[in-house]
Amino acid sequence: MLEILACPFPASLQDAGRPGYRHLGVPLSGALDPEWLALANALAGNAADAAAIEMRLAGPRLTSGTDALFAIAGEIDARIVGAAGTRAVAPWRSQRLHAGEELRIDAVKSGVAYLAFAGGIEGRRELGSRSRYERADLGSPCLPGVALKVGAGATAIPRRLGLLPAQGDGPIRVIPGPQHERFSDAAWHSFLSSEFVVGREADRMGLRLDGPRLEHVGGADIVSDAVTPGAIQVPGDGRPIVLLADCQTVGGYAKIATVIGADLPRLGHALPGTRLRFAAVTLAAALTARQEAALALAASLDAIVPDTAEPDLAALYGANLIDGVIDATH
Repeated sequence: MLEILACPFPASLQDAGRPGYRHLGVPLSGALDPEWLALANALAGNAADAAAIEMRLAGPRLTSGTDALFAIAGEIDARIVGAAGTRAVAPWRSQRLHAGEELRIDAVKSGVAYLAFAGGIEGRRELGSRSRYERADLGSPCLPGVALKVGAGATAIPRRLGLLPAQGDGPIRVIPGPQHERFSDAAWHSFLSSEFVVGREADRMGLRLDGPRLEHVGGADIVSDAVTPGAIQVPGDGRPIVLLADCQTVGGYAKIATVIGADLPRLGHALPGTRLRFAAVTLAAALTARQEAALALAASLDAIVPDTAEPDLAALYGANLIDGVIDATH
């Protein structure tokens, strides 16, 4: 069992989300950056969609009642504190947390990071997912005093990432939204040529952007229709809102554009003050970008290798690698 000792900033248990329920008003949820979730899980020896703790700004303090293998995907400041002293925690590799030690994750420098444990974290599974959706109390919370069960995996072999995943730094690519005609040509040009800044209203539901006001044609309100992560709504004040994993399922504001799937994880790292630009692409280019992103993730996953820096004898013995050995000299 993992016990959460402190969690001063929002952290949540996330997996691949709960698709198939949006027609009932249930958001998708799931990791803001599914690629980094997959890498954290691979380093811990888990399936790509196993549940892990998603962290922003800073992570939790937690302890384990037994030895546990964990891995962190993301840039963080972290340490393990125990009877034997304090040791630093490196990201992008799996390490062992011994029974009774505390894992303390301080600053999350990469906007978002993922903490996975070998065997996966077995929080409440509801509607096919362990992802936490705070507004409806779906999934297990990460609050002080909460205990989370971890699956069997303490004897997994430590691993490290040989190829760090690349993050794009160009404009966020978009395709025109379903209500593109509800905006003036000047608004569309301003949207693509201006810089926007993520405002203070930023969470897993969406990012409200500060920048030039985008002018509507015929008003901002529409008959409510479906929205999805990546949709960019523009309410009456002209300030765009980029929807993320926990977004609602329908909305009544005109949508000027939709972020392509390959770039949506980048917005999961955006914090207040992050500067963004947008660029329009074709649907064909969006599909190509998605294929390229899948190939890049596969390359990073292929670059995960056993970490031989510190052989773990308990893990090796527990794996029962050889059996029936005989003495060939007799």
